[in-house]
Amino acid sequence: QVQLVESGGGLVQAGGSLRLSCAASGRIFSPNAMGWYRQAPGKQRELVAAISSGGSTNYADSVNGRFTISRDNAKNTVYLQMNSLEPEDTAVYYCNVNSPLVPGMNYWGKGTLVTVSS
Repeated sequence: QVQLVESGGGLVQAGGSLRLSCAASGRIFSPNAMGWYRQAPGKQRELVAAISSGGSTNYADSVNGRFTISRDNAKNTVYLQMNSLEPEDTAVYYCNVNSPLVPGMNYWGKGTLVTVSS
């Protein structure tokens, strides 16, 4: 069983920064993608950023240039550095790990709340 544990959420003023971390444990197959999704109240969950085992990244247009995703493969940990935060970034942020080659390998963390005040 794979377990994902997120940390780093909290309350920050607009323009501030936060760094999220997600540590994965258990049987994790490679290659895989690790990513961050978010869900704001009343909205659907959306992709924020993702990174492959090889380091290729993908960002939502709304965060491109402000957020940076990175990973430490040796630690099975993914990070999300969030700068220039805006009130619209307020959401629960979820960590995800999945593999395109292993059906059923699609795991989620419990989420961490990020609140950006104006």
